[in-house]
Amino acid sequence: MLVRLLREHLRPYRFAVVAVVVLQLVQTLATLYLPSLNARIIDDGVTQGDVDEILRLGGVMLAVSLLQVVCAIVAVYYGAGAAMGFGRDVRSRLFATVQRFSAREMGQFGAPTLITRTTNDVQQVQMVVLMTFTFVIMAPIMLIGGVVMALREDVVLSGILVVAVPVLGILIGFVVSRMIPYFRVMQKRIDAINRVMREQITGIRVVRAFVRERRETERFDEANDALYDTSLRTGQLMALMFPAVMLVMNLTSTAVIWFGGHRVADGAMLIGQLTAFLSYIAYILMAVMMSTMMFVLFPRAIVSAGRIGEVLDTEPSVVPPVAPIPLPEDPVARGRLELRDVEFGYPGAEKAVLQHVDLVAEPGQTTAIIGSTGSGKTTLLHLIPRLYDATDGQVLIGGVDVRDVEPAQLWAQIGFVPQKPYLFSGTVRSNLLYGDVDADDDALWHALEVAQARAFVERMDGGLDAAIAQGGTNVSGGQRQRLAIARALVRRPRLYLFDDSFSALDYTTDAALRAALVPETRDAAVLVVAQRVATIRQADVIVVLEDGEVVGRGTHAELLATNETYQEIVYSQLSAQEAA
Repeated sequence: MLVRLLREHLRPYRFAVVAVVVLQLVQTLATLYLPSLNARIIDDGVTQGDVDEILRLGGVMLAVSLLQVVCAIVAVYYGAGAAMGFGRDVRSRLFATVQRFSAREMGQFGAPTLITRTTNDVQQVQMVVLMTFTFVIMAPIMLIGGVVMALREDVVLSGILVVAVPVLGILIGFVVSRMIPYFRVMQKRIDAINRVMREQITGIRVVRAFVRERRETERFDEANDALYDTSLRTGQLMALMFPAVMLVMNLTSTAVIWFGGHRVADGAMLIGQLTAFLSYIAYILMAVMMSTMMFVLFPRAIVSAGRIGEVLDTEPSVVPPVAPIPLPEDPVARGRLELRDVEFGYPGAEKAVLQHVDLVAEPGQTTAIIGSTGSGKTTLLHLIPRLYDATDGQVLIGGVDVRDVEPAQLWAQIGFVPQKPYLFSGTVRSNLLYGDVDADDDALWHALEVAQARAFVERMDGGLDAAIAQGGTNVSGGQRQRLAIARALVRRPRLYLFDDSFSALDYTTDAALRAALVPETRDAAVLVVAQRVATIRQADVIVVLEDGEVVGRGTHAELLATNETYQEIVYSQLSAQEAA
């Protein structure tokens, strides 16, 4: 997966990659050439007292060193640009992929791990790309070139490499093989910390209300300690690797000086050659050291790339149609909703959540859905904007199956207010403009007025430009619901979906809001899911759900007289006199 990610996302940076390879090749060759020049200065210039030769070779060394420095700077510039661009592109692709996920895929992964994969996992792979451009391209050139130049200086003394290099390879291979499983566990434990943190921050009011701070602290400590243990074991292995490599490097250098000194004494080797040979040994072992650093990073990057690949390779269960069918031009027809023998079941569930549901919502009518908890009301509503796709039957808008409609065109017809309204960080204005980016202030204030939110927005510092915290945590639950309703009203859709959107409102505000909605939704179909009978008793049609099946349909008075399930719901909330 790591190779695939690199191949796909480094393609736009081909020039930078080629430039880095060429520049590092030149830089490495220049580095390998310097010890040879140094040896000539010692053996030809210093030994023979030839000052002109020393100055000439010294000038060449300075020029080569300058070339080396320039190549290094330019290579780092291009390499860093390509690595950062790679990380940006992968994050963008991950975000775009998650944006296409349906509620099913979101539930499959969960928000904490998706956040970790988009941030920490991408960072691990990005770091490997940067280190690759910095070290990995240079390391094999340095290693091969160092061996060739060492053999050129003295073949006999090069036999030391036959022992040193395999020993280093065995040490590195052993440590890396032990590190990969730890890195895999480490990423999962980072997910766990993100999950606990997210739950604690989101549910801080519940935690404090039930005085569970100590328990939540213990939960975080457990996740934190688990990550600490894994990180400690990984760090111990990494700490073992570097001393082992340094030990082999130092023993190799000592062996070269020992045996090389004897060869110099025997006249088989010049002092300059021994000095150059020592430099080449240092380059070879340095190349191995660079590879060691990469071997430390590669296992974690491989794990992270696999986790990124899981997201990128997940096909959304809700996909756009291959040949979209346009909705009818007639705006009234676009507002007609019909469910025909609809069934829906979650993957692996023993029983379908919805079974044989038939429903028609006409423009200008309010259709209400009521039922006990778990009867499938919210799931039914989610099928209309294709948060899920029905497993059987059809959901039709304007006579066209929603699965055959271009998603953008489908969503443009729907004003959806979810059960848990969510506001984005920004201002009141920026949240309302989600409904229609071209809406002017008059339209925004009108939507707020209908949603019974104008009064409290006017009291906020800044009015339409008043700050809204992430999730709308700086406003009350009822205010959050009214702002979400206003956002849907700004869109002026053909179909309104209210998923228990009045539950946080007091009865007076609820009644005022529903009365104000009537003229606003006169040309649109309104589908309301509610728990409170008072909210839906004036609806044109009330559909009663029980265990995923429609068990009643009619007006409030008709159902109250004939439907036992509806009677139970009504009498659990109202007295017989109030119900009538």
